[in-house]
Amino acid sequence: MQKPKLGFWNIWNMSFGFLGIQFGFALQGSTMSRIFETLGASKDEIPFLWIAAPLAGLIVQPIIGYLSDNTWHKTLGRRRPFFLLGAILSSIALLFMPYSSEVWMAAGLLLVLDASINISMEPFRALVADKLPESQRSYGFVVQTLIIGVGTWVASNLPKWVNNTLEVSNEAAPGVVPDSVKVAFAVGAFVFITSILVTIFTTKEYSPEEMAQFDDADPDHVHGKKKGMWETIIGTYALMPTVMKKLGVVQFFSWFAFFAMWTLANPALTSHIYDAPKPDVAKYAVMDGDEVKKTDDGEVVFLSEILKTEYKQKDKAYNEASDDVGSKMGVYGLTSMLFALLLTFYTAYKSINRKYVHMVSLLAGATGFILMFYIPGNPNMLNVAFGLIGIAWGSILSMPYAMLSSSVDASKMGLMMGVFNMFIVIPQIIAAVGGVVLLHELIGPEAIHAMTIAGIFLVLAALSNLLITNKQAITYNPALENE
Repeated sequence: MQKPKLGFWNIWNMSFGFLGIQFGFALQGSTMSRIFETLGASKDEIPFLWIAAPLAGLIVQPIIGYLSDNTWHKTLGRRRPFFLLGAILSSIALLFMPYSSEVWMAAGLLLVLDASINISMEPFRALVADKLPESQRSYGFVVQTLIIGVGTWVASNLPKWVNNTLEVSNEAAPGVVPDSVKVAFAVGAFVFITSILVTIFTTKEYSPEEMAQFDDADPDHVHGKKKGMWETIIGTYALMPTVMKKLGVVQFFSWFAFFAMWTLANPALTSHIYDAPKPDVAKYAVMDGDEVKKTDDGEVVFLSEILKTEYKQKDKAYNEASDDVGSKMGVYGLTSMLFALLLTFYTAYKSINRKYVHMVSLLAGATGFILMFYIPGNPNMLNVAFGLIGIAWGSILSMPYAMLSSSVDASKMGLMMGVFNMFIVIPQIIAAVGGVVLLHELIGPEAIHAMTIAGIFLVLAALSNLLITNKQAITYNPALENE
């Protein structure tokens, strides 16, 4: 028996929790490097400080994938218990993040935040395969991408909107995160838990008995012939489908590029486009050995009132530039949303060639990254650059998962999605431990060259799509299911 097709609003409700998940990711992506810089980290240290995020994913995703495949709660079902747990933990981490007083504290909270987001996110990917027939998989992942785009755009703009609309200050003492960022993270925490609850209350999951009746049910899983968690996870890595390996090459280059953007876009663009780098307070203050001298009240002792004023002016310019960089980064969420909307309407009625859609989209994103080097002093052109990047982002969040879901055992979809995310976290770990800094310094020491490296890697990702030859993965066709 085939799974019944679902209407748009059913698919919308089951994906709505991704709005909160993306609020968490977007605030992290657009603001964490700013927080690290504010707390005293140099631009070359920032990628390594981000290593907690992909490490959390590497460990958490396959475990959560396996557990959610083998969970059934009489009230919350199979995937929803993990939605709720991840939402609670993520919201707490979001609330505390901007109150970090040291770099190590922010890095530790980033680990907690990313691990918690992954607890919620991984089962969301699998829920699409649980609920939708094969013919609606592309449609389902594209709707998720539409919601992710909305979340990215709104959350990336939050610090600027809070400053401009609510008149919450984006200035603070040296080493202190501005109040506008604190309020933005609090809003993110509220949206995260609220949107997850919408999905929990509006989406009914199929019971194990119902899942057993569908054509894509696994007999061993249905009759209880299950292996242990570690045996299953290790076995899945060892017997990884060919399609997953080939998609993994595409994912490797894609996520290396976006990690470079998340970690270094703020120092790169505030310096190269706005000419407003983060000022080093040590150049303006009285030093006590290697430390900046402070009063008993914790205020920095400046060398003179003139230098104090100069520092504050430059720091204000940096914070305003950072707000605008975050806002411009939101454009990639907006265009990914519009791109996903077009794909939603199209895939609701017709099939697409997923491979070539993904290839062209990645080339568009590569163009956006490379463009950044050629527009110093022209912030408005960042809208064009991030707009092109958004097309790539919209495709990255939908096409690989749609191709994969057509090629793996449906009863192990959660685990497969978790293992597949190895190809997301490994490139980020490589980038974090020095890969992105090493490569961009081959071009030059300025952080803007990290964006050029991101563009080059998206070109490589696009070309890697040529490796994918499985017809069922490229374009779903029921007649090919037994090939």
